Amino acid sequence: MQTIDNYNFNGKKAIIRVDFNVPLGAQYEVTDDTRIRGALPTIRKVLQDGGSAILMSHLGRPKSGPEEKFSLRHVIPVLSEHLGKEVLFAQDCIGEETRSMAANLKPGEVLLLENLRFHSAEDKIKTDEEKAATREFAKKLSAYADVYVNDAFGTAHRAHASTAVIADFFDDASKMFGYLINKEIDAMDKVLHHAEKPFTAIMGGAKVSDKIQVIENLLDKVDNLIIGGGMTYTFIKARGGEVGNSLCEEELLDVARDLVIKAGQKGVNLLLPVDQVLADKFENDAATEAVSIDSGREGYMGLDIGNETIALFTRVIMDSKTILWNGPMGVFEMPNFQKGTVDIAKAIAASTEKGAFSLVGGGDSVAAVNKFGLADKVSYVSTGGGAMLEYIEGKVLPGIKAIRG
Repeated sequence: MQTIDNYNFNGKKAIIRVDFNVPLGAQYEVTDDTRIRGALPTIRKVLQDGGSAILMSHLGRPKSGPEEKFSLRHVIPVLSEHLGKEVLFAQDCIGEETRSMAANLKPGEVLLLENLRFHSAEDKIKTDEEKAATREFAKKLSAYADVYVNDAFGTAHRAHASTAVIADFFDDASKMFGYLINKEIDAMDKVLHHAEKPFTAIMGGAKVSDKIQVIENLLDKVDNLIIGGGMTYTFIKARGGEVGNSLCEEELLDVARDLVIKAGQKGVNLLLPVDQVLADKFENDAATEAVSIDSGREGYMGLDIGNETIALFTRVIMDSKTILWNGPMGVFEMPNFQKGTVDIAKAIAASTEKGAFSLVGGGDSVAAVNKFGLADKVSYVSTGGGAMLEYIEGKVLPGIKAIRG
């Protein structure tokens, strides 16, 4: 398999699938440039070798055709500043004008294509007609360049034109992963296949349904499995606790019971919260009360873990050598319900400083470590939420398979 380190881009045009699906503010300004910064090493390698870079990405989920709020032109100021050079912009990702811009690109220049998802052929791939359109779309994109580089781990679980199909139009010596994808795979393989014990996985977020397969796969690998966030309450109700108005997936009570039984059979220490912060409404200024985790009541919902739980989880985290964290412990976007997530993030950072390897992934977990200034205190922050979860589930990711074979 070709590697980016061993490839000389001198005189070559590289089309690079980056992940610039970044959050934008009210004035369309980039509010978190983590994903842009993640792509820089690969872009710089191409330019330093004497090549030129054609960047393609999606942004958001446009319904049909161009929408100003999803235009990739909004990332240009930040990207230009990081690269220290003007970035050219193609008003469409295909078409005669774009083909001409790509053809005239000089060594050292960077061209950013408009949002791929302004064309349905990028990601609408169900019928035979759609598949044919996608293949033709990918072929047009491939024609701009001599080499294809996939550096968008966040979309590697999608079999889209720009993440998988385009690779068919390059031979094995002319397609490769960028530095970011390589780092992502190395970090996850370290956790999944070479974890130093004790290995602790922390699963948070709203729903058990999003994490069933992940938890199933992790039960064969971890020593400790910590459950937090809204998904807690499905487990609590399954064991007979009162959850009041807390989020609970009634249809998954049996699944939750089975997961607890399986954890016991495999010798995994499954930890649930022991106390919680109840609120009388889903708002920051809600009236709150700290109670035991089984003591939910009508009209109240649990929006954060309590102090006893923080202490319990922290002890386990501090004794761990490998830590995987996906999903917040509460509604951390609201200041009055962020303590659990902040304190767990701090515990992971402290354990990392002690020598543990920590991998943080999933949109909300990444947002939390960035928000609280802890991103550089953990071993690795993954840029891929859904892709990371599917990789942990043991699935083959189309974007990875297209290059690895």
